[in-house]
Amino acid sequence: MADKKGKKKDKKVEDKKEKGTEVKASGLPLFYKQPVPIDSKAHAKLSLKKFDLGFTADVNAVPVNMIEMPQICHFYPIAFSPDENATPVAILGLRDGENLFVNGKGEWLSKTYVPAYIRRYPFIFSEMPESDKFSLCIDKSDSVTADSGDQRLFDDKGEPTALTNNALEFCKSYHAAAIQTQAFSKALADAGVLVERSVQINTGNNKKISFSGFRIIDEKKLAELDDKTFLDWRQKGWLPFIYAHLFSGAQWQRLTSLLGERSTAKAA
Repeated sequence: MADKKGKKKDKKVEDKKEKGTEVKASGLPLFYKQPVPIDSKAHAKLSLKKFDLGFTADVNAVPVNMIEMPQICHFYPIAFSPDENATPVAILGLRDGENLFVNGKGEWLSKTYVPAYIRRYPFIFSEMPESDKFSLCIDKSDSVTADSGDQRLFDDKGEPTALTNNALEFCKSYHAAAIQTQAFSKALADAGVLVERSVQINTGNNKKISFSGFRIIDEKKLAELDDKTFLDWRQKGWLPFIYAHLFSGAQWQRLTSLLGERSTAKAA
């Protein structure tokens, strides 16, 4: 590519912009420390290290997209954030700074679905100023990138490798799903079916944990929803995702069991 003066420009991995963005000046998304646009000149030799999922060990919830809910509901409780965005999240733990699904070796619990937000890392889209495109970024951290290695972002000709192209496609799909999820969450919040909840978890030995700061869909309010709104949601194909959220409530017991297992292992 060339600029208006005919000078050769560095190659960046880009995609046409849709509504919304992810990397914002006001703050960084969960897990990301230094996301930078991938550039063929600046990152000619940059490679992705082999890393585990230990970077998730200190979080007890991650965002999920609407289309994931039918899978998420079999493994995690699904809740909605208390802010105006009403972001759906998978609950990973019952205490602050503790993910019950990853062990000390950075391994995820066997045969358990890993949310797309986690699988996307360390890549993410960033909105390009005064442009209709997004740029593919990578979290340029010493723990996940190196100045040389086998998993390069660009080949010797400066072309994106399969790794980079696959990351671009994944981020494109993730972003499209995130846009759909925003509309879904806004509709739920506007309809007034989301209510604040807290749960009391009995961890044994007369000890209890109070988990709060989240919202769920109230079944009574959902049943009282006017026909026009309910039919509109059905036509949009949202009902299976609403039911997936409701079914996910059974997974609170699973979290309790995992917490008990972890506490027992630490005490041994």
